[in-house]
Amino acid sequence: MCGILGVIALNEDAVIDPFHFQKMSDTMIHRGPDGDGFLFAGNFNQENIRQFYHTREKTQLFFDDRKYPLAWAQRRLSIIDLATTAGQPMTDTDNLVWVNFNGEIYNHAEIRIELEKDGFKFKTDHSDTEVILNAYKKWGIQCIQQFRGMFAIAIWDKKEDSFYFVRDRIGVKPFYYTIQNNSFYFASEIKAIIEDPKVTRKLNEKGAYNYLSFLTVPAPETLFEGINKLAAGHYLQLKNGVLSNQIQYWDVFDNVVMHQGSEDEISAELLKTLETSVKYRMVSDVPVGVFLSGGVDSSINAALFSKISKNPVKAFSIGYKNDSTLSTHKNEFKYAKQVADIFGLDYYELELTQQDFIDFLPKLVHHQDEPIADPVCMPVYFVSKLAKDNGVTVAQVGEGSDEIFWGYEQWNKPYAAHQFINSPIPNFLKKGAVHLLGNVLDSSNYSLELLKRGIEKQPVFWGGVSAFNQVEKKSILGNDILKNLKDYSTWDIIEPHYKKYLKDSPEKHIYNWMAYIDLKIRLPELLLMRVDKMGMAVSLEGRVPFLDHKFVEFSMGIPAALKKKNNINKYILKKAVAGILPDDIIYRKKQGFGVPVYDWFFTEFGEKAKTEIDEFCNNTGIFQSSFTKKITAQQRGDKAWFLLNFAMWHKQYLGH
Repeated sequence: MCGILGVIALNEDAVIDPFHFQKMSDTMIHRGPDGDGFLFAGNFNQENIRQFYHTREKTQLFFDDRKYPLAWAQRRLSIIDLATTAGQPMTDTDNLVWVNFNGEIYNHAEIRIELEKDGFKFKTDHSDTEVILNAYKKWGIQCIQQFRGMFAIAIWDKKEDSFYFVRDRIGVKPFYYTIQNNSFYFASEIKAIIEDPKVTRKLNEKGAYNYLSFLTVPAPETLFEGINKLAAGHYLQLKNGVLSNQIQYWDVFDNVVMHQGSEDEISAELLKTLETSVKYRMVSDVPVGVFLSGGVDSSINAALFSKISKNPVKAFSIGYKNDSTLSTHKNEFKYAKQVADIFGLDYYELELTQQDFIDFLPKLVHHQDEPIADPVCMPVYFVSKLAKDNGVTVAQVGEGSDEIFWGYEQWNKPYAAHQFINSPIPNFLKKGAVHLLGNVLDSSNYSLELLKRGIEKQPVFWGGVSAFNQVEKKSILGNDILKNLKDYSTWDIIEPHYKKYLKDSPEKHIYNWMAYIDLKIRLPELLLMRVDKMGMAVSLEGRVPFLDHKFVEFSMGIPAALKKKNNINKYILKKAVAGILPDDIIYRKKQGFGVPVYDWFFTEFGEKAKTEIDEFCNNTGIFQSSFTKKITAQQRGDKAWFLLNFAMWHKQYLGH
């Protein structure tokens, strides 16, 4: 795990300052406190660079030849093969290929055995990075099909002077890039790219529009105009100064086969596949722990981990002081402790306060790079810090289970709307009913928005975030932005995914569509980014057993009738873990890893937030203050938080 960075000159006009490049790398020191490495290729003064970088502790320097300059860097968080020989950037034994890699290849040992049988040589003891190099030499870019893991990879094929840039199938690891100043930039974090003063900082207005829909910006765009992100399951090729379009190498439906076995057979195979995923995510040369809420997902992670581990597993839980006064969140310590006692976990917990949240806000904005308007970023940060402070560098987390096993209660409304739209009621009566509701309900009503989509022959569900609908977005955004966007709609983002779903899904079911679109947008760009960015803020790696790509493929092939049965969400998963976890853990009401930020909006914090939003509106004109004042007057703490997150980001990164 680490932070990667690169600048690749595309022609003779590009200039790379190696000393400023070092500052770009250092913006990500939190991602890799254990050391750093630099590769400089092309027309650089090697002696000057050596004199400068030798003043830096644990820095490795590499040089090579290239027609135009190239600079790569990696901040290292040592997890697999802790030796300096496993540092990056890394070249193969023949110096034909270079790699710069963030993530983990969990099955690297198996691939290495196959490569060694084919005669490939290794200079490291057990580095997964070196496996990537030799795998590329054997299979070319299709080597990524061999990898089971999470990764953002940059590969330089010296013979062809071509480059590949890859993001893992699910999107656990981020990869950002831009072409500016006759150069191709890439990095694990946007802040590293924009540290170069020659890189333009400007608001992407389309990104702002989509942020108001999804509370994040879907790939391939970001909130910075001209800076993109690589979509999950995609790669790029750069050759002869020409960058390809993003190329998809994996989609969940590529390999999904509907299971035909009995309920007992499917649940047994499900558990076996999940055990394998958990075991892979224990591969590490440093301590690994688990985040534990006491819900079914984190509890089964802890249970399977402790079954395999030879030592007591460290588990970490977060709650809130004075939770009896909160309406939106209650602590789950009781359930977490119950699970910890059952499995003999080494258990740690921490209570947070409103002041912790307020003090954390500047760090939140800094580490997000672009706003991820999910207040759960706060507990993710603090539980990561709790783990790191207690000797853990890697933690398994429960993201993904609710999406692939239909665990969200809030999916019930879209399901009901879908059922109504697809009922035998004549269309003119449906349209009439929706029209009448539009006269009675506020335009922000979620159910009304769902029905309107259905009437327009669109899927009612556009993702697991209910932020601002189409009407609200046109009320929020300033007139100049709306004029520039013209007839742009969030449907432009959803439609390609819906067409893919209709074409390739082996079982057409509204819940399967919900799972699929969340795998495309909400999981990679919101939920997994909060795990990556908040965990790496304290130099902790998050691993996601439920999102192993083989487990996801298996789970998406489970018939809909077993995902939800007898009105039980996640039915087949709960059946699979029966006998491992107690029933009161398996079947207790889902609470979620929440934050009482909406309660806090009605306190002194809320008043400060209103002031921040008002100043942003007055200084930028991006949001219309008449609408934001309406939101705060209605005490809509959720929507006020979404606006505040954007305002704070804009102030820190673009200024106002």
